Parts: sequence; structure tokens; C-alpha cells
Amino acid sequence: MKNLILLSLLILFSSGCFSSKDFVAEYDYDYRGNFKKYQTFAFMEDTGTDSIKQIPVIDKTIVSRLHSQGFKHQESKPDILIYYKLFVSQVRYRGYIQPEFNNWLSARGMEILKEEERKDKLKEELASEEEEDRKKGEDYENIKYFENDGMLIIYVIDYKKNKTIWQGYTSASFDVNSPSINLDLTRATYKVMNQFRLVTDNYTF
Repeated sequence: MKNLILLSLLILFSSGCFSSKDFVAEYDYDYRGNFKKYQTFAFMEDTGTDSIKQIPVIDKTIVSRLHSQGFKHQESKPDILIYYKLFVSQVRYRGYIQPEFNNWLSARGMEILKEEERKDKLKEELASEEEEDRKKGEDYENIKYFENDGMLIIYVIDYKKNKTIWQGYTSASFDVNSPSINLDLTRATYKVMNQFRLVTDNYTF
């Protein structure tokens, strides 16, 4: 997608050692995202061939999560589009150093989902120390390359700007023939979406 600046992907075919139970979510975001005004969402139709297409359990988990944050599903001209890819072969990608998304939102007067507050408090304390060292500018500093046996990536796209403004991802080996695949996908999707905790004006605290 044009202006996609947050993630670099290279699909490779080989084996690895990640377990489908290891869901550690990471994310990147665009400092120019108009996060204060996002209220509605819809899914973007998948027209590619490099991922497994629409998966009901992933859709359901994303919808449930966004509804809990006050977002409303709206097919016509939504504020944000949701798009995801599930890779079942090896993926190489690049991450960035950025201030923690929750802290960055809060510093700009935006609300976040209130859950796991004790864990968040510790994360915020650690993140604030890191942020002090790099507050001079909002840069995208390359930090690491990962290679793994598969990945779930969820993109949040600004509908008007046609630009990705947030994306979260978790790496794991997804066995689509496993009896537990729906459970694994639900857990993985939740872990990723738990990093996108922006709430709208419709959210009830």
C-alpha cells in the first residue's frame, strides 16, 4: 500500500522452531495518524494472494474488541479500515523503536482502554524512562530483524488518507489443520488487538 512505512516483509519458505502457543505481540504506528477522530471501522477486502483469506474467527475477535472500545462498524466510508494477513511460512520483518503507544496517546489527551492497570503502570514507568532518552523527535529507529515460521499481522488504515497508521503482529507457527487452530487464532488476534487500546467518544468507562 502507498505510504506504508511501518513494516518490511519478505516471505521465505523454510522451517523453524516457534510454537503456536508463543504469542508475543509487537506493533508500530504512524505519528501522523489522526487518532482523536477515529470512530468507525470496516474490513478491507483482501485482493492479494500471499495470505490466507478472510477467517471468521479473526473477524469476530477484532469486531468484539473494537466494539468494546467504542468503535462502530460502518461499511460506508468508515474512519478506519481493518486488514489482516496470516502467514504460515517463514516471514522476515523489521521493527522500530517508538514510545509506547498507550503513553503516546495519553500524552496527547486521548483515552485508552482501562484494563490490566497494574501491569500497565509498570510498563508506563519503564516506557517513560525510555521516552526521556528519545523525546527529542518522533523518529522511526530500526531496532531488529526477526525470522519465524509464520505471523499474524493486523493493519489499521486511515480510510481518507489511504495509509496504514497502526499495525500489530505476533509471530508463531500456525497449523491450519490443527484441531486447536481456531483457539490459537483467537488468542493471537486478541494479543495483537490488546496493543491497540485507543477508545472513542462512544466508549463507556
